[in-house]
Amino acid sequence: MAASADAEVLVGLGSDHDLPVVEQAAQEAAGHGRPLHLLHIFDWHAAFSANTVATPRQQAEKLITQAAQLAHQVEPGLTVRAEIVESALLPTLIRRSETAFLLAVGDSGMAGSGQNIPAETSAVQLAARAGCPLLVVRREPPPEGPVLVGVDGSPSSHLALRWALECASRRDARLLALRVVESDEDTDAVAEQLRDAMDRHAGRHAGVPTECRAVRGDPGQVLIDTSRSAQVALVAARGDEPGRAMLGAVAQSLLYHSPAPVVVVRGLADMPLKGPDAHPARDQRP
Repeated sequence: MAASADAEVLVGLGSDHDLPVVEQAAQEAAGHGRPLHLLHIFDWHAAFSANTVATPRQQAEKLITQAAQLAHQVEPGLTVRAEIVESALLPTLIRRSETAFLLAVGDSGMAGSGQNIPAETSAVQLAARAGCPLLVVRREPPPEGPVLVGVDGSPSSHLALRWALECASRRDARLLALRVVESDEDTDAVAEQLRDAMDRHAGRHAGVPTECRAVRGDPGQVLIDTSRSAQVALVAARGDEPGRAMLGAVAQSLLYHSPAPVVVVRGLADMPLKGPDAHPARDQRP
């Protein structure tokens, strides 16, 4: 779906560990000319396990107030709405994402954990099921590197490329587009195809400095390694843009292991694409 003109940047707040999410989401909202909506899901189970129900509720009020103040500090002119909802986390965020421009959440402690991450992790579930692009923010600030986007030639990856061009333009950053090729493919020819696609999608962002690379290797590992020096990494949910509750291996790898913030681009399947590359590619792994 394409977001409406008044769609918000929605932030899912769990605890004060998610305050870095507020900062980056405020910048995204201001850059796109969108309002910011802070949403904290109040957990009644945790409240009843405390000594008094009043304490968790007070903590929730304090968190949402602190988050709103931070958003105004980061972007003083930003329209900010704050809300506490007594509901279940995932169903609420998935439902709200249907009308959001972008959903931003923390990474549930995934980055740098070095452990097996369960598929039930909130960020992973939202990446698979949200109705809009998802920004997953890390607790550590990223370097001042390029904007990285993985492109496999599929229509969904071209939507990610277009989103990445917008992202790089707003951040005044260089855009690095990366295509991982099969062993029998010509890297120079694929890099040239990627440059052609970049030129077609650039539009009003033609002034963004760009670099296109075609390399061999494991797609997930190549993108993870490259993302270590990126300020944000973008990827389509999956190359063939499947139905909900599906997430490609490359998108999962980035979510689990990339130290950079990750944008999983989905929910934009009906945006028109032009040019000969608007068709599924051989490699549908992302």
